[in-house]
Amino acid sequence: MGEQRQQYSEAFKKDTVRYVQQHKQQKNITDIAEDLQIPRSALYEWMKQYREFDDEPVVDHQHVKDLERQLKAKEKELADKEEELAILKKTVHIFSNPNP
Repeated sequence: MGEQRQQYSEAFKKDTVRYVQQHKQQKNITDIAEDLQIPRSALYEWMKQYREFDDEPVVDHQHVKDLERQLKAKEKELADKEEELAILKKTVHIFSNPNP
């Protein structure tokens, strides 16, 4: 009739996440999930929950959106400063011209 869901221990989940982190350069998560016969969605959930490497950032979509917003603001500020600089250069050129 109905399929029973496989239950995994917390230690198994942590070990699996550690394995994924160590082998991510050689294999993608889909291949690892197939090798271990674990649903890919479960593996992604475990990655969110048990990720341990400090140098491997967890993607936080809100943080990415905030950074994009900051980047756009800085780009606008830079464009404004470049425009101001161009105006100042023209002004200096006009006032430094010795023609009466």
